[in-house]
Amino acid sequence: MKAPSWLLRWETFLLVTLIAVLVLGGGASKYFFTASNFSIALAGMVPVALIALPMTLVIITGEIDISVGSIVGLCASVMAVCLEHQWPVELAMIAGLVVGTLAGLFNGAIIVGFGLPSLVVTIGTLALYRGIAQIILKERGVNSFPDWYQNIGFGTIGDTPIPWSILIFLALFAGFGFFLHFTRGGRSIYAIGNNKEASRYSGIFVERAMVSVFVASGTVSAIAAIVLTAYLASARSDTAIGLELQVITAVVLGGVNIFGGSGSLVGVLLALLVLAFVKNALGLIGMTPEQQDIVTGAVLVGTLIVFGASRGLGQLGSLIVRQRDGR
Repeated sequence: MKAPSWLLRWETFLLVTLIAVLVLGGGASKYFFTASNFSIALAGMVPVALIALPMTLVIITGEIDISVGSIVGLCASVMAVCLEHQWPVELAMIAGLVVGTLAGLFNGAIIVGFGLPSLVVTIGTLALYRGIAQIILKERGVNSFPDWYQNIGFGTIGDTPIPWSILIFLALFAGFGFFLHFTRGGRSIYAIGNNKEASRYSGIFVERAMVSVFVASGTVSAIAAIVLTAYLASARSDTAIGLELQVITAVVLGGVNIFGGSGSLVGVLLALLVLAFVKNALGLIGMTPEQQDIVTGAVLVGTLIVFGASRGLGQLGSLIVRQRDGR
């Protein structure tokens, strides 16, 4: 008897994994299943979760953006300098959004305009944007934020344990999900990831689409900078160092093919929840942030190995079928 197709989906595996993590987390600490702990776990997840949305689109096109953490740091630094010059917080936020959007546009323009690998370009801009952040803010930090702004990061809705920042994520998740899974533009993203040349011949504006996903990555990174500085109640040039590792881990763990062409935002959401509660449980049992980063890196490498093995097995299976059929 053949198993139902949904049982074989990666999302089903992630859902089972999430349930297992929750059970193990509850056994590891008596504080795990408390409203305040869940609120902390979800609020801490939001900056990574936000950037994972456009990163999903970027990776589905067969590209990657390593510079997102540095864009967050640059936007945070710009907002901090604006506040130092007595700008209203609202204008400082707009300035951060403009800078993030321009940073994403610069990435996309260089990659598309010169036909360069996105990995190489964004490694370069990772250093560039972080360097600019360090020049304009140096080693100082800014923490003169009003209470309403800080509530964006860790404030909760009324008497509930639901963070305000979750609403920002859910709104963007709905927008990105609708675009990717229910529009012609979303189908174009998948087509580009499967075959760029074939997409051009079918009338898809490949270059424009690729620039657009990098612009989205920069803009949402700026939104993440707003949420993260509010969560930390501080803006510094070293904000979000290493954040790109967490984002890419979540996207790849969520079932998005690192080679492009496939993946879903539902899988990414489940992966984000798995990683958030794993990190939360590890913190409750006393693991340091450095040790948690080791676990995150191991998860990324392990997922890539699984994908590589499954891709190789799929190609081997296709070869066997062709040989059997005499083709």
